[in-house]
Amino acid sequence: MKEKMTIILFSGEMDKAIAAFTLAATAAASNMDVSIFFTFWGLNILKKTKFARSGSQNIMQKMFNFMSTSALPITKLNMFGLGPWMMKKLMKRSGMASLEDLMRTARDLGVKYIACTTSCGVLGLTKENLTGDVDEFAGASTYLAEAVNSKVNLFI
Repeated sequence: MKEKMTIILFSGEMDKAIAAFTLAATAAASNMDVSIFFTFWGLNILKKTKFARSGSQNIMQKMFNFMSTSALPITKLNMFGLGPWMMKKLMKRSGMASLEDLMRTARDLGVKYIACTTSCGVLGLTKENLTGDVDEFAGASTYLAEAVNSKVNLFI
């Protein structure tokens, strides 16, 4: 039986997402079953468009989605969006894969993407707002069922 790894991706920050997908792809390439549970701001990584609208959003949900319209920030030194641009340039110069490349690699290696239904409900996000990469929409009990049998559990 394969070893398992779970990641809760709570953050919508670029550097944390890069770390999560680097670890996920590395674990999957090492023949581990890997799942990423996207919750709250981590769902921003899976949005088709940064300002995701649905007809059923209330005013606060619309405000939350409006506030996440810019590119993913970085944790430190975001500098009004200049930080992510600089990080992308440095990553490219050093030959490091981009976040998009890491996400594609993780998918190609069979990493399972789970979108938190509770967080989707709170933020007013629907299946139509998220990319087709999502394998499952589920709640915390699904994550716990994955985590209980996992050798590695990470919260990012």
